[in-house]
Amino acid sequence: FQTDVDICLLGGSCKSPIEKFWNESDIIYILQKARQNEESDSLEVSGTDDATYASELLPKESSGPVPLSVRRAKQLISLYAMVQNPNMTHLKICDLVVLPPLWIRCDASDPEHTCWLGAEPLKAGKKITGITLHMVTCDGPTADKTCFANLEELKTEHKKRHRSSVVTTKGFAQYELVRGAAIEDTILESESHIYVDITWNTVTKILETPPLISAATLNITLESGDPRSPVYQVYRELQFLLALADGLKTGVTEWPEPLEPESAVDMVREFLTDLKKKLEGYCVSGNKSETEKIKCDTAAVDSSIASAFTERGDLDFAEQFWCKIRSKCVSSYQELVECFTLIIKSLEHGEIQPWIHQGSSSLLSKLIQQSYHGKIQGVSLTGITPIQMLLEIGLDKMKKDYVNFFIVKSRSCLLLQDYFISTSVDLQEQVHRVQKLHHMLEIMVSCIVLLQFKHENLFPLTQICMKYYKENPLNEKHVFQLPIRPALIMKFCQNDHPEIWKVEISSGHGPKEVKTTWQVSSNPPLEHMTSNSTGLFSDSTVNGSSEERLYFITETQCSQVHFI
Repeated sequence: FQTDVDICLLGGSCKSPIEKFWNESDIIYILQKARQNEESDSLEVSGTDDATYASELLPKESSGPVPLSVRRAKQLISLYAMVQNPNMTHLKICDLVVLPPLWIRCDASDPEHTCWLGAEPLKAGKKITGITLHMVTCDGPTADKTCFANLEELKTEHKKRHRSSVVTTKGFAQYELVRGAAIEDTILESESHIYVDITWNTVTKILETPPLISAATLNITLESGDPRSPVYQVYRELQFLLALADGLKTGVTEWPEPLEPESAVDMVREFLTDLKKKLEGYCVSGNKSETEKIKCDTAAVDSSIASAFTERGDLDFAEQFWCKIRSKCVSSYQELVECFTLIIKSLEHGEIQPWIHQGSSSLLSKLIQQSYHGKIQGVSLTGITPIQMLLEIGLDKMKKDYVNFFIVKSRSCLLLQDYFISTSVDLQEQVHRVQKLHHMLEIMVSCIVLLQFKHENLFPLTQICMKYYKENPLNEKHVFQLPIRPALIMKFCQNDHPEIWKVEISSGHGPKEVKTTWQVSSNPPLEHMTSNSTGLFSDSTVNGSSEERLYFITETQCSQVHFI
């Protein structure tokens, strides 16, 4: 009935706006200022004292969620506590209901710069015995480390506040190992990030480097298609495959512009002529050089990371045809028909006897197998048939490429291999599964090149990715998590500043446990903080140095009020 307030019940898979500093419950209430009452709010009481302490953290009118004044938030917290207090008999509430925790966005208009107030019921069985009150304050950004708290002072304050004699400390640090940067000639930033979360017990000082006995988890979110990726050429090959699949589905194929003056038809004619000569006994020793030429044309992988992903050297006839078609960029449907016509006629006349991999499932591979016996079935190169034939060849080739990588690099036994290379599902589903393989490839290559991952880490990461993608659709925003030894990434921690560093001070046990947390972060920890605060990162300097790291300082405190 408070018309100046918007209320939202969050639960399940919904992202919580307070997860960075509180995650004790799956279901919570979030309260904030109602937008329709922004201009005139008769219910909100905000005096001159509030205005005096208004900070630069106050949001702009159009900056997303709108916070309430700290005074108004305290009123709402009082109402929340009152309706759950069994001693408030004058309210005539017959059955007290245990409400989900309540969190209110605040405008930091008090001297402490309070940005969240929270409350949650204390319970003994089904009985409500009290309320735990939370307060989150935030300052910054600043590079002045003299503003940082002293750990011993934080522990002393916690002991006084909660009358505790013994406290324990726990540390948390997050380092960004790979940051998504803006791609050249675009205004968009890559969504790729690789960062590590590290936790440890017994913190000795503020901003200490995590010890080697910490627990570390690697978090990987990777977006395919970055031109700087070592496997960008493989990504382009996949895009050609996807264009064919889309054309098969819609009936309209987007043919790329030819990259070279030589037509795809002339290229195929030359390719077949070379094979005829080999069949007649000429250029027998040229097989290796031809394979190397195809390898050179199709790999296009930077030599510095050749050990991460290399083109197979055992491309069969259909795969070499695919590589030539892709590299020359067949530019029309008619041109593709002419290419297949040349090949089928050569097979029918026995002019070539190319080899193919056993188990190849494409129609062209089947025609080649039939040619070994002197007779092939008739194929009508009309409608979608030519596009489907080329798509089948590309699928065969790329599946083998990906499987080869995972076996060689991660030494994975590919327990889920049948799922990814199965031909028992339709072509569109096969293409979708190849997309999943490519996303896994991008993740593995990034870890090999940037983090120097070896088999001991690649193998479990491969298994985690495969298990996820066997059960879920393609999702390049998914965060893949891998527990790792801290020693593997400790050089990053020693040479770089953390994105987040936090100490948690706690005392008590069970429902009587109370915590104080102190945190610094390079990004605003709250979405209702103003964007012009973050602009200080690029402009502010300390002591004339532009290399100082700027941090937001967040502190979370709690207290308990017992009803009984």
